[in-house]
Amino acid sequence: MRKVYVDVMSSFTKDGALLPLYFVWEDGTKYDIDKVFDFRKAASQKVGGQGIRYRCRVMNKEVYLFLEGNKWFMEGK
Repeated sequence: MRKVYVDVMSSFTKDGALLPLYFVWEDGTKYDIDKVFDFRKAASQKVGGQGIRYRCRVMNKEVYLFLEGNKWFMEGK
């Protein structure tokens, strides 16, 4: 597995939480985030790195999106 850095469009809620709306995979495909279940400080056990881990639903699959400093990444194959 490897770290895949992705472009993310996000917004702030009225409470100040940063929530991702969609991301663009390395091949240029845009994926809408259907739901953000939760977010917390966590490390990626598969590819290393740590930051804020967003547990999301994308196309009926659960995925993790990480915000490490000011960069977004996902766990790729």
